[in-house]
Amino acid sequence: MIKKFIICLAFMGLAGTAALFAQEDRYSYKNGDRNGIGKWYMGREISYVMGYQGMSWLEREEREKEENTTTLLKNMNIRITDDIADIGAGSGYHVFKMAAMATRGTIYAVDIQDEMLAAMRDKKLARKTVNLALVKGSEKNVNLEPNSVDKVLIVDVYHEMNFPYEMMVSIKKAMRDDAKLYLIEYRGEDPNVPIKKLHKMTEAQAVKEMEALGLVLEENTNNLPWQHCMVFVKGT
Repeated sequence: MIKKFIICLAFMGLAGTAALFAQEDRYSYKNGDRNGIGKWYMGREISYVMGYQGMSWLEREEREKEENTTTLLKNMNIRITDDIADIGAGSGYHVFKMAAMATRGTIYAVDIQDEMLAAMRDKKLARKTVNLALVKGSEKNVNLEPNSVDKVLIVDVYHEMNFPYEMMVSIKKAMRDDAKLYLIEYRGEDPNVPIKKLHKMTEAQAVKEMEALGLVLEENTNNLPWQHCMVFVKGT
């Protein structure tokens, strides 16, 4: 009996070690772009996170013209009962617009920065928005309940995730079976998009990273001035 117990412990130790190595092998580290953190995932260097100090840029007057956010929200076909998660919601630029559209659903505003959450909390109180839930995420987990959302919106945030694989695993768990993920990133294929290289992504790179998690590209709606509007769904 003792011998079997020791063998079992040894097996569990090997399995745990294998899992640890698999996680470590997922990322590599080397020097790269000055705007990157020196951490690479599937051939892409992860960029620095834009801190709360850049909040005014998120709320800039030119944003509608530059990004056509009205069209983006139309692309999402938001229903009045939709439960939607905005991952990396920032100061809530999209959150409050969606809350006004999905009045019988819940908008989950997820961010890892307390200052961003505080800014949204102030707006929520001032606007008396009742269908908005503020969620403190972590670098590896969005902290949403499983099967809780119909749509997920990630606007210019994915390329900054320090642990993209782990984050997307948690996001996928939160998605209902027929949920849609709207991944918005500045077009890396277009040198005329006036955004730093590491803050852009190509469709091919995004598809490669999402497919690793069992998410497939349903469509890329090419109607935004500078950004991809890539729609991913759970694979069969």
